[in-house]
Amino acid sequence: MESIYAALLLHKVGQKVTEAKVEKVLTAAGAKVDKNEISKLIAGLKEANIDEIIKSASAIPVGAAPTKEVAPVKEEKKKKEEVEEEEPTGIGSLF
Repeated sequence: MESIYAALLLHKVGQKVTEAKVEKVLTAAGAKVDKNEISKLIAGLKEANIDEIIKSASAIPVGAAPTKEVAPVKEEKKKKEEVEEEEPTGIGSLF
C-alpha cells in the first residue's frame, strides 16, 4: 500500500513514477521496500492515466452508506454537538 502512496506523491509533484523513485520515496520515509510490489505497481501504471484513476476513485466514497442511513446519523451528531455546547462541564467550562 505504501508504494501506491509513494507513486501518488510522485505524480502529484510532477515527477515521473518509476521503480527507482518509488523505492527512494519509501526509503526516505522509513517504510519497508518490497521491490516485487513496486515492480507490479509500475507495470500496472504503465498504460494507466493516474489522473483518471483518481477522478473515478474520488467519485465513490469509501464505505459509503445508503442515503437513507446518512441523514439520521448527521442529525444525531448535530444533536450531540448542541448538547455539548449547552452544557459545558469540567475544566472546559472555565474557558
